[in-house]
Amino acid sequence: MTPIPRQYLDLLTEKKAFATLATVMPDGSPQITPVWFDSDGATLRVNSAKGRTKTRNMRPGAAVALAIVDPDNAYRYLQVRGRITRVSEEGADAHIDSLAKKYLGKETYPFRRQGEVRVMFEIEPVSVSGMS
Repeated sequence: MTPIPRQYLDLLTEKKAFATLATVMPDGSPQITPVWFDSDGATLRVNSAKGRTKTRNMRPGAAVALAIVDPDNAYRYLQVRGRITRVSEEGADAHIDSLAKKYLGKETYPFRRQGEVRVMFEIEPVSVSGMS
């Protein structure tokens, strides 16, 4: 695991920065999606609904990358390449609610669809670089 450099920790913990998540399709082509994320200190965590393209691409061990741009300075960013280390439905509803609090100031995720099953993904950083 590669730690996040100290000068970029504010993008993970203090700012409402969005990440652009890149996954790999079964045919090897890239797929990207803007996502909400958070960090538990060691890993980055994202959340999605079962059945979505990114959810199908993010199985344990899958390679992913995230580009996190500073919302206050578009020329400052963090790039994280990593591997999916955990995929879980357990705790995923609480996780999306915590992300809704971070990004929207709402106690619960307001865009739930009936029957939707949430999935939380943990990403272990393997390579980290940035521009400040």
